[in-house]
Amino acid sequence: MSIPPPPGPQGPYPQGPYAPGPYAPEWGHPLGPYPRQAPVNGLAVAAFVLGVLCFVPAVGLVLGLVALAGIRKRGERGKGFAVAGCVLSSVGLALWVLTLSTGAAADFWDGFKDAARGEGTAYALEKGQCFTTPGGSLEGVTYDVDVVPCEGAHDGEVFAVFDMPGSGSYPGDHAVTEAADARCYGLVDGYVMDTWALPADVDVYYLTPTARSWLSGDREVSCLFGSTDEGASLTGSLRNDGTTLDAHQLAFLKAARVLDAALESTPESEYFEDDPIAQQSWAGRVENALTEEIGMLGAHSWPSASERQVTELVADLEAAREEFAAAEVASEADAFYEHLYQGYALIDGDTTVTARESLGLASTPPEYEESGDGGGESPGKEV
Repeated sequence: MSIPPPPGPQGPYPQGPYAPGPYAPEWGHPLGPYPRQAPVNGLAVAAFVLGVLCFVPAVGLVLGLVALAGIRKRGERGKGFAVAGCVLSSVGLALWVLTLSTGAAADFWDGFKDAARGEGTAYALEKGQCFTTPGGSLEGVTYDVDVVPCEGAHDGEVFAVFDMPGSGSYPGDHAVTEAADARCYGLVDGYVMDTWALPADVDVYYLTPTARSWLSGDREVSCLFGSTDEGASLTGSLRNDGTTLDAHQLAFLKAARVLDAALESTPESEYFEDDPIAQQSWAGRVENALTEEIGMLGAHSWPSASERQVTELVADLEAAREEFAAAEVASEADAFYEHLYQGYALIDGDTTVTARESLGLASTPPEYEESGDGGGESPGKEV
């Protein structure tokens, strides 16, 4: 009886191409892991993408250089991506410098705004246009607007457009708002010569550049009229200037503006007791303005329907001039205020109202709100 051989290979192994060898692998189980390729450097890929887009070429160039150093150090792949990213970013950076130095960015922005004209964007608004906004609000940031006829309901009316100076960096929201506030209020008289015609619930708003649009060359500020009542709209144009007024109305308003400018040049000191000299000087400026206004009204040939009313107004203005002349030399506060009140009563008295009515101008005197700091925060809107 033969003894079976012990388990395991016995004797010489068969020979041939399929014969198992002493180190033959078992089916389906390799001897060890397959060799792996070196990883691709992620910064190299990022540099290539930024170089192609030319969005931030300086960043793409830096990433490309860092990627090349990492590839050499760690034996990673992606050298081609890194080199291409460096080259493309260098070209993009040169183009950016050339664009900014030659003003091509501003030209691009002008072209963009021209292309947007009539397409319902805030960049397309022009002086004299009325518009509505999707939410009916003149607060916050806006882009989409619909230009509508001023005769119907609308949210805003553009009364002036101007460009802010500056080719450097964005001056900041506060500086832009201050510039828009000062300039827009100063341009009201050019569009609405008769400020008596402005409704009490209408105030000045504005569209200004943002930090993002400034980078593309946007410097435009649009000055607007809008309602201060939330949810309310305007109806009819507020414009009254040389395009809407006749020669007699223009002559009257130009004379009135001389006096208005002097009346608005009040000193910083609110009371006579605080700075008598400043208050007396202001009264002198008003006296001189009254003299000029009287001369302008007297030099114009008024229509028969208005001649008597204007003559009566001139008589009151001459009396008002005497009151302000007396206030200029008043040494006591009580005397100063007495002459001041008498002068104001003559300026905006019944003869002013009747003269305006005869010329077809607004005849309801505006109401002025007093504030303790001489001003207030103005509503505005940025774009």
